[in-house]
Amino acid sequence: MEAVIRFLAPPSATLGVYTGRLYLWRFFGLLIGLVAILQVLDVMAETEAIMAADGATWESILRYAKLRIPQLINQFTPFCALLATLLALAGLNQHSEIIVMKASGLSAHRILLPLGLASALITIAHFSFNELIVTRATAELDYWRDNGYALDLPPQQRDFNSWVIEDDTLVSAEAIRRRGDEFFLDRVSLFTRDADGKVRELVKAEFALHLNGQWTLWEVRRFDVASHSLTVEDQVPWDTDIQPDRFVDLAVVPERVNVLQLNDAIERLQAEGQTVEKQRLYFWQKFAGPASTLLMPLLGAVAGFGVHRAGRLVIRVVVGMALGFAFFIADNFMLAMGEFGVAPPLLAAWAPFLLFGSIGLAVIFYTEE
Repeated sequence: MEAVIRFLAPPSATLGVYTGRLYLWRFFGLLIGLVAILQVLDVMAETEAIMAADGATWESILRYAKLRIPQLINQFTPFCALLATLLALAGLNQHSEIIVMKASGLSAHRILLPLGLASALITIAHFSFNELIVTRATAELDYWRDNGYALDLPPQQRDFNSWVIEDDTLVSAEAIRRRGDEFFLDRVSLFTRDADGKVRELVKAEFALHLNGQWTLWEVRRFDVASHSLTVEDQVPWDTDIQPDRFVDLAVVPERVNVLQLNDAIERLQAEGQTVEKQRLYFWQKFAGPASTLLMPLLGAVAGFGVHRAGRLVIRVVVGMALGFAFFIADNFMLAMGEFGVAPPLLAAWAPFLLFGSIGLAVIFYTEE
């Protein structure tokens, strides 16, 4: 056991802190600088649309920036980890510090271990940040953008196109929104079938209100298929056991909810007999996305291992960056394959991670000179 610990651990806390701090300083510097530049460019592109809303002021621009920054941080964290790895290892290589480490008996994986531990901390922070902040900011920004950055918007509504089935009735609605304890369904349709599965009655309502455990349909039109009669009523009680949460689950957008909410929605949708492959894909992607930061020290290791005087440092940095970009392309490609149902959700989310993790390990073993 002691031999295994010596094999895996860095030779001293001083070396581990030195290389880990070198990596983290570059990571945070790149992340802050890149997000700041992209945020300025993004605000400049959206300012005209934001200020076009009635009553818009500079506070609207600040609100947009506040909601957009978490998305940029979430999107570019793995990319900044790759650049930080390349800069840190290239600098150590250029100043022959890696040569000294290897001369003292350190293997490549022991040199990279502090970077891996720092990446693990970034991964945990990235996942927590995404779950607690990014999902809420995304939901609010998408709703605000969809409504032309208007001020004083009504409670947010969720659009969906799925069906809810209860006994012999099919229920559909175009959107759901909540205000306190009140739930509203917009443009509700109820198709009641007979024993042969044929529609015997069609009920359409402009909206349905759930309050105090009871549904009420408003502005109702009822069509009886047998008699071809049409009746119109202002208000009708809706006797059903369907709870608002069932409609909420149908309207779930994975990017706007956390893992627990998405998992609950998947379980309830499965109970409804709904297809949940896309939801499962994004469930696994919520873990695989932040975990991609763990790969960056492996993919960027090619910049650190090799003799600097061989004159190939720039080439090694370019190769490391190419490996990183190839991973991002493969990740987006597999995500698209999962959305189209070509690849299973688990494979679509984790295959690029496993593939490029293997490539990164191979790079460490075959680039040492």
